[in-house]
Amino acid sequence: MEVVIKDADARDFETLWGIDQQCFAPGIAYSKRELATYMALRGSFTILARDPEGKILGFIVATLRHNGVGHVITIDVIKEARRSGVGSKLLAEAEDRLRQLRCHVVSLETAVDNRSALIFYKRHQYSMVKTVPHYYSNGVDALILEKDLLSTAQAS
Repeated sequence: MEVVIKDADARDFETLWGIDQQCFAPGIAYSKRELATYMALRGSFTILARDPEGKILGFIVATLRHNGVGHVITIDVIKEARRSGVGSKLLAEAEDRLRQLRCHVVSLETAVDNRSALIFYKRHQYSMVKTVPHYYSNGVDALILEKDLLSTAQAS
């Protein structure tokens, strides 16, 4: 699928929040306030993917934390664009930006029952670090996954 990867801006917020609501169950999807807060964090960036007509197909919010550790806050792809490489392109762009910021490790959380996310992250060389019981407000446990960006950059 042909996509254009670019930085999101404030005009995209409502669409991005709507996509997040479609992608995640209540208790896992972010409120408007939460998503806005994460997107505004110091060191964070939001990248989106558009089709050639300009429709937003997905987005990723990531941030650089202290000591060179990055964090993928969310990655969301609309249903009709899944399994077409959009998520992989967004993740690769975010990882590249984190590397440019001298990030050496990136982490993220995903629900233990999100099988498609677990398969996706395994394919992208993320490894499970630990389980956090009752992480999400709906009581679902989360898996913390990490990827060493230095070794994967050298292997590429």
